[in-house]
Amino acid sequence: MDAKIIKAHLALFVAGSMWGLMSPVGKSAMDAGISSLSLASMRMTGAAVCFWVASLFAPKEKVSRRDLLLLLFAALLSIVFNQGLFIFGLSLTSPVDATIITTSLPIITMILAALFLKEPLTTMKITGVVMGAVGALMLVLSNHSATRVEGSIWGDLMCLTAQISFACYLTIFKGLISRYHVVTLMKWMFLYASICFIPFASEDLSDMVLQTFPVHVWLQVGYVILFGTFFAYILILVGQKTLRPTIVSMYNYVQPVVGAGVSVLIGMSTFGWKKAFASALIFAGVYVVTQSKSRKQTKE
Repeated sequence: MDAKIIKAHLALFVAGSMWGLMSPVGKSAMDAGISSLSLASMRMTGAAVCFWVASLFAPKEKVSRRDLLLLLFAALLSIVFNQGLFIFGLSLTSPVDATIITTSLPIITMILAALFLKEPLTTMKITGVVMGAVGALMLVLSNHSATRVEGSIWGDLMCLTAQISFACYLTIFKGLISRYHVVTLMKWMFLYASICFIPFASEDLSDMVLQTFPVHVWLQVGYVILFGTFFAYILILVGQKTLRPTIVSMYNYVQPVVGAGVSVLIGMSTFGWKKAFASALIFAGVYVVTQSKSRKQTKE
């Protein structure tokens, strides 16, 4: 396998692992008193600051006016709607529901890629996506079967809309993403996202300033900004530049694997044959999708 492709897969795996901790860490911070709007706003503005600082050490690129406008729409889909709706939905529903709903991303992306990019819906690709979805659902349900945390229909719908939004971004903006350096893209997208989102969160941010939070809560917020956003989005773009949208989205299934692994490590769960089978099913599904033919290959 080409070194560039291996690098892309590794980047997506690490990004998925970072996102796998997002639901429990973010939920814990919100349970401590950080509002969903405040967390989303801090995530966007914090990442924007990180990317603009990083741009001082990255290659200097001039972005055309047309692409600056396209980056605004990319920011709305991949950050404002995706992050804003997911975090707000997470505040209303349970982490279990939120994690289960994230398994819909590869399915939605596969359908959109077929409609807009004319990517073929091959039997192998469909089989791989379904295998991954079944494995992810098995992991999530086995990990939380004993919990009684109730979900919320509105929270679940917001989390689902967040997945649809990100799937649209992966499908529509692949061409734009390939034209610029990762940091150049992200600094503009997160700047746009912050400008769009801060007005909605200003009141919550003002109230939060007047409160006092323990150090561990700020560490959780720091994780959301640095690892769940700054590093994860860099890695996602590394993968997105090389791999097809459906393959990129398949790494969403890494999240429940990480969640299950963390639960076992901290003694909240045990690792039995069901988890082993579910994890194997997920990675087998990812492999099957990577082996499916692209649009270009079907024409050869």
